[in-house]
Amino acid sequence: MLRLLRALPALGAMIAGLLKDPSLPRAVKVALVAAAVYLASPFDLIPDVIPFVGWVDDVLVGAIVLDGLLNFVDRHLVLRYWPGSERSLDTLARIAGTLTAWVPAGVKARIFSSGR
Repeated sequence: MLRLLRALPALGAMIAGLLKDPSLPRAVKVALVAAAVYLASPFDLIPDVIPFVGWVDDVLVGAIVLDGLLNFVDRHLVLRYWPGSERSLDTLARIAGTLTAWVPAGVKARIFSSGR
């Protein structure tokens, strides 16, 4: 989980690049903007002023976004904007998949594959 927390800036850079790409479906862009707004917002489900525990909701949102992107968006497109190595993305994908196992696949599909 700590590795995913440290990767949030790289995830933000990837999201910024993907949002500018015209080939990314509009529904995915809407989901990415919503996640970015939540991550940037000072108002969270768990306040960030609580050490460590305050970051849990941010990590989970990041994990859901990463897992959804890697399962529902063309991998080559995601890799084009990922600032790290493919291996680092694969490592984070395994972590994100584990953290988001409780999210029903149908929910992820509805968020990330609409309009695809």
